[in-house]
Amino acid sequence: MPQLLLGPLLRHVDTRSATVWVETDAPCTVEVAGASAHTFTVAGHHYALVVITGLEPGTSTPYEVLLDGERVWPLPDFPPSRIRTFPDSGDPEFLMVFGSCRMPESHDPAERRSMGTDALAAYARRMLDQDERDWPDSLMLLGDQVYADETTKATREWIAKRRGLETPPAAEVADFEEYTRLYHESWSTPLPRWLMSTVPTSMIFDDHDVRDDWNTSQTWRDEMEQTSWWADRERGALATYWIYQHIGNLSPEDLAEEEIYDKVLVTGREGDAADVLRDFADRARNEVNGRKGTRWSYRRDFGNVRLLVIDTRSGRILSGGARSMVGDGEFEWIEEHADGNYDHLLIGSSLPWLMPHAINHLQSMNEVACRRPGRRGRLAEWLRQTADLEHWPSFRASYDRLTRLILRIAKGNAATVCVLSGDVHHVYAARARFPEPVNAAVYQLTCSPVHNRIELLMRPVFVAAWWRPLAAVLRRWMYRSPQINPLPVEWDKLSGPYFGNAIATLRTSGRRAEMVVERADGGADDPHLVPLPTLTLTEG
Repeated sequence: MPQLLLGPLLRHVDTRSATVWVETDAPCTVEVAGASAHTFTVAGHHYALVVITGLEPGTSTPYEVLLDGERVWPLPDFPPSRIRTFPDSGDPEFLMVFGSCRMPESHDPAERRSMGTDALAAYARRMLDQDERDWPDSLMLLGDQVYADETTKATREWIAKRRGLETPPAAEVADFEEYTRLYHESWSTPLPRWLMSTVPTSMIFDDHDVRDDWNTSQTWRDEMEQTSWWADRERGALATYWIYQHIGNLSPEDLAEEEIYDKVLVTGREGDAADVLRDFADRARNEVNGRKGTRWSYRRDFGNVRLLVIDTRSGRILSGGARSMVGDGEFEWIEEHADGNYDHLLIGSSLPWLMPHAINHLQSMNEVACRRPGRRGRLAEWLRQTADLEHWPSFRASYDRLTRLILRIAKGNAATVCVLSGDVHHVYAARARFPEPVNAAVYQLTCSPVHNRIELLMRPVFVAAWWRPLAAVLRRWMYRSPQINPLPVEWDKLSGPYFGNAIATLRTSGRRAEMVVERADGGADDPHLVPLPTLTLTEG
């Protein structure tokens, strides 16, 4: 009898359809809520994405998972997983939970103490006692779902038995098979697993899903390409990301237009689609004429709320002297899909757009310094990689273009434009100010980590980075360079910085919006959430 290894993950949900993702230990037919799909095979692993159609708007449907007719889900002691479709009219209350940077739960006592309480597990524990009408409508995971370069003790022991730790990349993961281990370790914990089976989940990768500082610069890529292991590492990262994260981000209509999806299904149901995805990953990782081989950015609509998720890692253009967060073609796609009839635009970006002022200015200066020839340029590049100076402000042309897009939307009919981000291992909210009138309230909302740690020495650094006198000094220094244009936006910190594991909730009702951040406490045995002050974004 086939066994359910991972999932079910409830992924895309709209008014009448849903997709549910699973991994099994053998080829089989997967049935969910009256729909079925046969698994496809990649490198000996078996997956299915079940597309469920014909649902009624505004309904809640409990579901089971059957493999070849045998029930394997729900788990004992957990309530049934549910598919809750969105209503097709009106502007009901909408609740999105978001955050980034989640290490797996560990059985090692030292790692448990270091990582603290998993905020996602704490949120799931609370949901068990709630009426489903209080459950979130969406979960947005903004990067670092797995850590390929910071493995747990258990994974290091597993790698040591598989290939040893004597040769590079040592305790870091090396290929597709080792990536699958990371996803199993991260997503198999019962509480988060149940949560993701009943809350529609959107995802995007960040650097640790591949490697710290991934695509920081062309110099960084050149250094990686000189190693004996990088090609297989990046190839495995992109292939597993496509399977475990990307295809679930897409609507049934988008899946029907995804050419590689059809190829993988056809090949993987008759044999093994490993070569198909290997070739795809090679195209996806290459930059050709200022373009990348695939687009990972995507869009979702939730009634009067639009979510537009930007790939800020794989889509970077680095060669040929040009630096862009995404290529022109993808930016045009983003700008096109930012237009629409909605009240709230949520821009999902793993990396913050508006950062602490001192860090913002330092990154813009560093980008210019890295262009210098000789020792000064090499020193600036060393600083860029060492200090992680590779966020939106260090891609200044892209930063300005994103700001122009946000300004254009804010001058229209939207009530709010919110950039949702993670990455920086602390929590803060900032409100943008523009040199011309706007109709929408514009915010940077950052929540990280969900389950990780921040070095104690970094906490005062982030606090100081918001200090206005320091920012003013760096700003004057920045504007000494004729290559740096005046900032197109100003911003004020409204809350934070907060440190420790946390999860953020964005709630909208009509044109009203608010955010609350909750800190995780209690450890693995008693995970619970402690709310921080609510931030009103607009009265509506």
